[in-house]
Amino acid sequence: MIKFGTSGWRGIIGEDFTFDNVRIASQGIANYLRKSSQKGRGVVIAYDTRFLSEKFASEAARILAFNDIQAYLCTRDVPTPVASFETVRRKAMGAINFTASHNPPEYNGLKFSTSNGAPVLPEITKQIEDEINKVAATGQRVDVYEKAELIEEIDPKDRYLDGLKQKVDVDTIRKSGLRIAIDSLFGTSRDYLDYFLLESGVEVKIIHNYRDPYFGGFSPECNEKNLGELRKVVTDEGFDLGLATDGDADRFGIIDDRNRFVSPNVILSLLAIYLKRERKIPGGLARSVATTHLIDAIARKLDVELHETPVGFKYIGELILADKIAMGGEESAGMSMYRHLPEKDGILACLLVAEMVAHTGKKLNQLIEEMYEEFGYFYSKRIDMKLTPQLKESLAEKLANPPKSIDDFTVREVNKTDGVKLIFDDSTWLLFRLSGTEPVARIYAEACSPKDLKHVLDAGKKWALS
Repeated sequence: MIKFGTSGWRGIIGEDFTFDNVRIASQGIANYLRKSSQKGRGVVIAYDTRFLSEKFASEAARILAFNDIQAYLCTRDVPTPVASFETVRRKAMGAINFTASHNPPEYNGLKFSTSNGAPVLPEITKQIEDEINKVAATGQRVDVYEKAELIEEIDPKDRYLDGLKQKVDVDTIRKSGLRIAIDSLFGTSRDYLDYFLLESGVEVKIIHNYRDPYFGGFSPECNEKNLGELRKVVTDEGFDLGLATDGDADRFGIIDDRNRFVSPNVILSLLAIYLKRERKIPGGLARSVATTHLIDAIARKLDVELHETPVGFKYIGELILADKIAMGGEESAGMSMYRHLPEKDGILACLLVAEMVAHTGKKLNQLIEEMYEEFGYFYSKRIDMKLTPQLKESLAEKLANPPKSIDDFTVREVNKTDGVKLIFDDSTWLLFRLSGTEPVARIYAEACSPKDLKHVLDAGKKWALS
């Protein structure tokens, strides 16, 4: 059964992510588009650097064309935000993007975005799933003949990069003399992030800037472990910044001048301050329920509205489309900004970090310390806890009746926006979310010191397992 989760349908290549299932999913999407009378012309079809992605994309184009829907098929792998940008620019009905983002190499995935470039909301996901299941239920092979006249090959790179120049202060970055190292993680941002900076006259060193469907043998995720080689380059060759994007370039990873990986929560908080104070971008700030409360402290001091959303960037995307926020972000390294895309953009995030360092004339480490001194210290962490079926059922029952205390932490508020969030005070909280696709509990925690963070996280694990 083809099931769409938070970020579309994902599966293991050759096991459940097969050509037959891709054809069924594409036909289901075509049926949805016809029945819902979507405005716009055609569908953008994009893909990342994973094994067979371009073949899956080509097959989807054939299915759409057979259904008399114009298919705009990208000529090479492209970043997820580029697919979103091109959908909006062309006023298309939507986009089909073959990507499993930062999942392991054996996975591939399919995401559908609406005409405004945003990930689909749950109600539309349900309609698409229903159409796909109807196709699958017939048991008939989805086989079509070629309608090549309805398949147009496109290269959206230059138009997207031109659009970024309206969001990023290129001159400030160039004049600063910053030296920047970039890790493309064998993904789609090669010839995008690096090209933008090189064209702007910035000294850049690039690593992993070629296609490798195995991603060097690890998941293309911008975490501390995977950016070890970038850290070495920054340290050994004295670069000011290390910038990275994940496999489909919708998430970011940052290395500072002291060879330290900077958590996404810290970067999002810094960008919130920068965009509001220095860039004077209108609107409030948004974060997912799992993201740092440091953003709340910033919103309070800057006297702007704070929006809390469920996990899933589509909810932040809705606020961007409504022009309600200057910036929105998730702890999983996704962000976008006012009048940009209602989709995560790791390339934009990296460039804004470079602009912030260039504009302030301060090292990233200094900006972090100044932020903590002004707004308070916040330390956060997420762990994934594997569950047996019995433990999963037991934890679900506990979360249905949240406790009044855990260890020596008194629960002051229970937030059920997404999962169960136990709030102990302004800077200390625990969030439990049960995965809908695997036997895992995601536990998020935050506190005002590393010691307190370990304490509250240990207490949360002990309670969950008890």
